[in-house]
Amino acid sequence: MTYRSAISTLDGITARWVVTPRLATRVLFSGSEDGEPVLFLHGNLSSATWWEETLVSLPRRFRGIAPDMRGFGEADPAAVVDATRGMGDFADDVIALLDGLKIERAHLVGNSLGGVIVYHLLAVHPRRWRSATLVGPGSPYGFGGTKDEKGTPCYPDFAGSGGGLFSPKLVQRIAARDRSSDHRFSPRNALRDLVYKRPFVPPREEEILSALFQVHLGDHALPGDIVPSPNWPYFSPGHWGATNALSPKHLLPVERLLAVSPKVPILWIRGADDVAISDQAASDPVTFGELGLIPGWPGREVFPHQPMLRQTRFVLERYREAGGACGEVVIPDCGHVAFIEKPRQFNDALHAHLQR
Repeated sequence: MTYRSAISTLDGITARWVVTPRLATRVLFSGSEDGEPVLFLHGNLSSATWWEETLVSLPRRFRGIAPDMRGFGEADPAAVVDATRGMGDFADDVIALLDGLKIERAHLVGNSLGGVIVYHLLAVHPRRWRSATLVGPGSPYGFGGTKDEKGTPCYPDFAGSGGGLFSPKLVQRIAARDRSSDHRFSPRNALRDLVYKRPFVPPREEEILSALFQVHLGDHALPGDIVPSPNWPYFSPGHWGATNALSPKHLLPVERLLAVSPKVPILWIRGADDVAISDQAASDPVTFGELGLIPGWPGREVFPHQPMLRQTRFVLERYREAGGACGEVVIPDCGHVAFIEKPRQFNDALHAHLQR
């Protein structure tokens, strides 16, 4: 059924409350119901709202579908993420949604966290997809605590990944619905510094900020539970929430993706100036360790910056060598969300990939 979303939507977007055996959530739709389905998976600290301009810009032959994922937006707050399954809960929710909508195969698009879910879905359900597009995706090895292209952990307990990556000050200001721009840890400044490239400000920044405030908070949500570690930076991944699920400790091994058949074509789109996902990410604990803000950093030989871009490129090159098709598009003067910052360039690349 159609219902009134808590956040206003663009013309051309229909919001529906969809209930499956796994999850009740808001799903945004665009285009004709008989169009070729394109499923959009959002990133951490966001929701389907972030995809609206992309949905309404799809060519007429396509139908856009974007759910609020478990732990975010208007998804049922009682549905939590079991981080020990990696991306398993998210992936199972996606398959249940497609089954409920009677969709056999779809194109798959994922940003950031959504990109990591794409890796899992390609590995576990390869016959459900026509193509895959990774938009500023997290590393195939997850976020935090690895040191090289092969995803070698810095420590056996995967210290430096999981819920401890989130700043408590930022979480407090999210909980307070702080819309100010006069504090370093305000959510608005976090978006402007880490997500898009200054001085860009999205036309619908207030809606984007409202979507961020809908993230589910707590030890079973964001940031999730935090397990102390004797190893720098003194925390290791817990058992609940999306950020813990992104730990390399919990994700499927990349060999599952490389061995899968059939292999759908993958397009990797990224902003040239993305500081959220890079080889020296702003939120990497090493960034703070080098500045002395997290004392005890053991140095680059033990705990270097996670080379996220090199890791992604290494895995995609192996995917190509194993018989898959991959492409990379780098959009200049652009941060983490190319589909919001540079919609024309992003849509040109995405539409060509979908129609190829």
